Amino acid sequence: MGQRGFWDEQQRVSRLQEKKPVLRRLADSIPWESFRPLLERGYTKERKSNAGRKRIDPLILFKMLVLQQLFNLSDEELEFQVNDRRSFEEFVGLGVMNSIPDATTVAFFRERLRKAGVIEELFEMFESYLRSQGLQARGGQIIDATLVPVPRQRNTREENKEIKAGRMPDGWDENPDRLQQIDLDARWVKKNGINCYGYKNSICIDVDHGFIRRYVVTPANVHDSQMLPRLLDPENEHDYAWADSAYSGECFESLLSLGGFESMIHEKGARNHPLSDAAKELNRIKSAIRACVEHVFGSMTMSMGGKLTRKIGLERTEAWWGLKNLAFNFLHYLQCTSNVAIAA
Repeated sequence: MGQRGFWDEQQRVSRLQEKKPVLRRLADSIPWESFRPLLERGYTKERKSNAGRKRIDPLILFKMLVLQQLFNLSDEELEFQVNDRRSFEEFVGLGVMNSIPDATTVAFFRERLRKAGVIEELFEMFESYLRSQGLQARGGQIIDATLVPVPRQRNTREENKEIKAGRMPDGWDENPDRLQQIDLDARWVKKNGINCYGYKNSICIDVDHGFIRRYVVTPANVHDSQMLPRLLDPENEHDYAWADSAYSGECFESLLSLGGFESMIHEKGARNHPLSDAAKELNRIKSAIRACVEHVFGSMTMSMGGKLTRKIGLERTEAWWGLKNLAFNFLHYLQCTSNVAIAA
């Protein structure tokens, strides 16, 4: 085999982009520059002097955070993959002669955004952009939650009792380094007979377009229904609200009615009071629409590297999932715009 020339390499890159153009389309379709003013807020402290290395463009770091969520990578793995994969390098906006930000730089940048309260504003900014593109929330809304697993803590029963009571176990404050590695916010919950440890990502999507419009991250033991008031989207053009039987109950029906929403929540049977055949059939009809929210969670599990979260504490987990929900909307935006192009 002869030595490849410059044009051979160019053709190779073009063929690779044609086979899997998602990152290239993402780089071209998302209004990245519009996020810059918010990202700049991650740098709250001015430099004392102009000496030393120049600050890394926050847009490059933000794109690295998006890559991290698209493929569910740790900070160290993200650094390696951007160095190793040309498609990642080009998406971020770096060339072969540029140095790649290391894992520590990425982690510090994410922490700056979290402390500045920027991540939720980034999510809301893209929501405004969707509306400007004619993709406003329509068709009603679907609400659901998914469990977010985190690494399990190896605490004693006595220590867990203290944590659940909101107290720090004796002696823990004497070792700050160890305390940084302990999650005091994650909780156990049993679902379908299986014990799960971590958090929940509760979301609200619109029926017509399927974008995540609102989200709330909580410990896993918080019941899904408690997040209903925070997830309801008053800007949806239609009043229908779908949810599974976990959200059923007179108090939630009254809440929806008070807010001007029309309940499409699944009915729930009780002991000695099973659902009638008519109620079961109505639930099946509702499921045809409500199932759309499962596609969101399925996409995160199958196409975005899974739901395992490596962050410790509720605040960092909330920041992680704010970015993941935003990354899902980026991907879904590509799908919606491609469908429009095909229809045209």
